[in-house]
Amino acid sequence: MKKTEYDLVIVGAGPAGLSAAIYSARARLSVLVLEEAAPGGQILVTDLVENYPGFPEGISGAELMMKISEQAQRFDAEIATEEVTGLDLSGPVKKLRLSGGEVSARAVILATGASPRKLGIPGEDRYYGQGVSTCATCDAPFFKDAAVAAVGGGDTAVQESLFLTRFVDKVHLIHRRDQLRATRILQERAFANDKIEMVWNSIPLEVKGGDAGVESVSVKNVKTGEESDLKVSGCFIWVGVTPNTAFLQGAVDLDENGFIRADQRMQTSVPGVYAAGDVRNTPLRQVVTAVGDGAVAATEASHYIENSF
Repeated sequence: MKKTEYDLVIVGAGPAGLSAAIYSARARLSVLVLEEAAPGGQILVTDLVENYPGFPEGISGAELMMKISEQAQRFDAEIATEEVTGLDLSGPVKKLRLSGGEVSARAVILATGASPRKLGIPGEDRYYGQGVSTCATCDAPFFKDAAVAAVGGGDTAVQESLFLTRFVDKVHLIHRRDQLRATRILQERAFANDKIEMVWNSIPLEVKGGDAGVESVSVKNVKTGEESDLKVSGCFIWVGVTPNTAFLQGAVDLDENGFIRADQRMQTSVPGVYAAGDVRNTPLRQVVTAVGDGAVAATEASHYIENSF
């Protein structure tokens, strides 16, 4: 980091955080973006983004985030690899404790995103990284010509299952209902792909295996009660997300699921503190909405700084 005092500190360098950085840096605020991992967020591991405007042929998540990151830095936004270990948002000047020191800012944007939710079944933690995964782009090549299970029914589950079919012999897509929640075009692609077999009205009960990794997934039909084992070498899980807000307990208001409560101006319960992207209580979690959140949050933060200091 170049200094310790900034106009604005943005926590999180996904689409929301980096878009906020572009808008606020263009407004000539001194901006620091903090990210504990690589800039980009969850979208980094998405093979193809085809619903973001401006890319008619689609674009990989990694390439899209590289372009957005470069754009933010072009306007002199500073990006640092740091973990926020604590914060004090009570005063006019906000203080953030980092793994490598402390910084202060006149306004803060929280854009920490969300992480894949776990199933909470036996074997899931034991075999995580040994056959259990939440990232097809990362791990699909390890299952070439094998059979795998996938759990979920939304856009991510279906899109990632389609990606898996480039490598695997069979994807058993387990969904607790008798119809998918994914957008229609993704459903059509899944139903047309003979490598995807739907396991309707079912839930996973246990991931089983040996020293070498996953060998099967036990499933239960929620309508008949029948239990069976799917012989698979891997299990991919896409059943929603959990907000990355554990470090915010008591700092800003959260809803019953842990997401930050924010209004249409992205204002949280604390003046001068804003939320953007997947971390807030929003009806849609997509790159395009995260980018919009970031723009609004940055604009509101800029107005707050101008009028409060």
